[in-house]
Parts: sequence; structure tokens; C-alpha cells
Amino acid sequence: MEFTIDQVAQLLGGEVRGNGSEHVNMLARIQEATKGQITFLSNPKYESYIYTTQASAVIVNRDFVPRKALSTTLILVDNAYVSFTTLLEEYHKLMSFQKTGVEEPAFIGKDVAVGEGVYRGAFSYVGNNVKIGENVKIYPHVFIGDDVVIGNNTILHANVKVYAGTRIGSHCVIHAGAVIGSDGFGFAPREDGTYKAIPQMGHVVIEDHVSIGANTVIDCATLAGDATIIREGVKLDNLIQVAHNVEIGRHTVIAAQAGISGSSKIGAHCVIAGQVGVAGHLVVADKTSIGAQAGLLKSVTEEGQRIIGSPAFDKNEYFRSYAVFKRLSDLHHSLIDLQRKITELESKAESVTGGRAS
Repeated sequence: MEFTIDQVAQLLGGEVRGNGSEHVNMLARIQEATKGQITFLSNPKYESYIYTTQASAVIVNRDFVPRKALSTTLILVDNAYVSFTTLLEEYHKLMSFQKTGVEEPAFIGKDVAVGEGVYRGAFSYVGNNVKIGENVKIYPHVFIGDDVVIGNNTILHANVKVYAGTRIGSHCVIHAGAVIGSDGFGFAPREDGTYKAIPQMGHVVIEDHVSIGANTVIDCATLAGDATIIREGVKLDNLIQVAHNVEIGRHTVIAAQAGISGSSKIGAHCVIAGQVGVAGHLVVADKTSIGAQAGLLKSVTEEGQRIIGSPAFDKNEYFRSYAVFKRLSDLHHSLIDLQRKITELESKAESVTGGRAS
């Protein structure tokens, strides 16, 4: 798929310096780009490559002033890195939404509403009373249960499993192996030491522009009519566990291997790093940042806090405590040495006192 440099510049709101009629068809790094490819320069330490690159076009900041002659065409923009990211997004959309039609074998149930431009891959399964929006892409081996709703321009990659009653918004991406709507971890202990399973009757709601990583699991709510909710713009990495009745606020990002226990509510614009564990029934205020491997055991009520550690607490206090903790071995030996010296002094004092008494 080819575009002229002028067309790319128009998309980015940029200005062309050079041959805008030349065609480009691929994105590449500035060190490796060749003719027909487009790249970018935003970090000054890579500037030397712009004088040797074979790329047909380079996206640069408007204030860039070359120190040598250039053999490439420039696209001047306000922010080269952001503009290149935008270009990557547009390229990804074009590639992701090319497929249409139905591959066989594929199953579709009764009373299903399907929008235009939908792709259903081989061995995909769509249950009864499902509503699928326009331009949705359902890759091979995807399972979609009864009464599911999927908004426009959403992609479900291979082997995604969507349980009955799930609501998925528009412009979402769910990566391979993710499971949406599975049972929450609900078991009631009995007097004989066994456990009785508690039926999980709720569903999952995923709002627009949500990204869900590979093999991430989002459990349904416990009671019928309740929902586990992933708000607009949330980005979930791979291998994340979101338990029943959890709510994750708008534009929050969560890194791999994090776990959110049941009925916890995460605020908007939070950042949760890898392997964080959040206990159940907690509330995390908006704009909270939780460091990697932290264990959150109590609610965070003040916005904008940065916490780390297990149990987690304020980041600055943690590092002050860590400065002491990492010296505990030395402090321990110093304490033993001090105790020894005190004992020796006490022994000498007793000896002197005893000598006077005699």
C-alpha cells in the first residue's frame, strides 16, 4: 500500500521540504531505512543517521536545522515522535482492517446482527442473539457466547474467548488468548473443610478504545445485573488477572502479571506496574502510580500518590526506609559489637567497684 509523501504530510499536519510526490510504502528505523520507506528523527543522538539514511522521507521537528546536505525529503511537524506514532497507528489500522468476509468453517447462531465489513475467521464461533458492529474483525478460533454485543471497529485476535452477556465497545483490541467473562473466584468454605462454588451470574462491560493483552483474564461479576467494568481508554498488558466486580477507571494502564482482586475500584489515569497485587474491596484514587511488585493492602484515598513496596506505601518514605533496610546487616554487626563493648565496660566497672569494696 503506497502513499505520496505529500499525503503523509497532510495526515500529520506537516510541511514538506523536498520531493513530496515520491511514494513510500513502509515504516522503518532511521539506521536501516531504504528507498520507499519513511522514518523519523526526534532524539539528537541519532542525528548523524539523517545524513546517511536512504529513506525517502524523514519526519523531524519543525525547529530541526540540518548541519550537512541531505539526500532525503523532510516532513516538518510539531513533534516528530508523536507524529511517527500516529503514522504507525494509521498503518496498523490499514493492515488490521483489510480482511472481510467469512472463512469456512465458521459457526454463527440465531438472531445475530452483523454490520458491514465484518471478518469472521475459520473455526470462529458466534452464539445466539449476538450484535456485531461494523468493520469488526474476528480472527480464527474466537469464541463469542450468546447475547454478546461488540461495537464498531473492534478486533478480536485468535483464540479470544468472550463469555455470554459481555458488552464490548468500539475501537477495542483484544489480543490472542484473552478470556472475557469467565467465572470469578468465588467459593464458600464448609465446616468439613471443603468449598462450595458460588455461581457467578453477572457479566463484563468493556467501554470504547480499550486494549487487552494476550492471555489476560477478566472475570464476570457475581450477581446477575452487576458487571466487572473496564472504562474507556484502559490499556491492559499481557497476563493480567481482573477479578469479579472490579472497576478500572478511564485511561488507566496496567502492566503484565498484575492482579486486581474482587470488588476493588481503580481510579482514572492510574499507572500500575508489573506484578502488582491489589487486595480485594479496595479503592484506589485517580492518578495513583503503583511501582512494580507492590502489594496494596489498603485503599489509596488521596489523588496522585506514588507508592511502592509490599505492603505498599508512599514512594519517598519507601526509599528512605530502603536506605536503612539495605544496611541492616552492617547495623546488626555494629549493634553486636556495641553490645560486646558495653558488656566489657560493665565487667570492668564491676571489677573496679569490687576491688574498692575489698
